Amino acid sequence: MGFLHSLKAKLGPAKEKVSDLAQQHEGKIDHGLEKAARMVDRKTKGKYSDKIQSGTGKAKNAVGRIAHTDGGGTPPTPPAPPAA
Repeated sequence: MGFLHSLKAKLGPAKEKVSDLAQQHEGKIDHGLEKAARMVDRKTKGKYSDKIQSGTGKAKNAVGRIAHTDGGGTPPTPPAPPAA
């Protein structure tokens, strides 16, 4: 068995565990992302609001893909980002 196959076999259970945890705590993760985004936006006095909002949306989509991956299949299509 090649190195990459061995690595994938060892990381498979960890990937499933991360997916389960992300699914269980998706709301808390989203809340934390929003809270961090608000704090950074406040500290930068709104100078980077569009970039912060974009990054937050991408992070939420990534968490959603991780949480809703059904064990090796393709993740669902992420929802469109909200209009600013």
